[in-house]
Amino acid sequence: MTIDAITSISQVAGTGYLAQVDQPAAVTGTGFENALTGAIDNAQALQGESSTLAMQAITGDLNDIHAATIASTRAAVTLELVAAVRNKGVDAFNEILRMQA
Repeated sequence: MTIDAITSISQVAGTGYLAQVDQPAAVTGTGFENALTGAIDNAQALQGESSTLAMQAITGDLNDIHAATIASTRAAVTLELVAAVRNKGVDAFNEILRMQA
């Protein structure tokens, strides 16, 4: 059994940021935006899947009614979660605006 030598640690993904620790990072606020956008996209995908399975159930083409029920529940719960996170984000933003300088 042959063990290959490690060529360079810089080839490992995610280690390039270690050299820039001393430099302050610019605050862009895209993390929350990306997370919320991803959650909304996921909710839309789940809603589309739920709608497709519901149409199959209505037309009689669905073999497993449990799949339609689970998809519908997942879409509803995901939408509630996205709305709750959005509301908390708006509440936090409003609280920041009310802070005194």
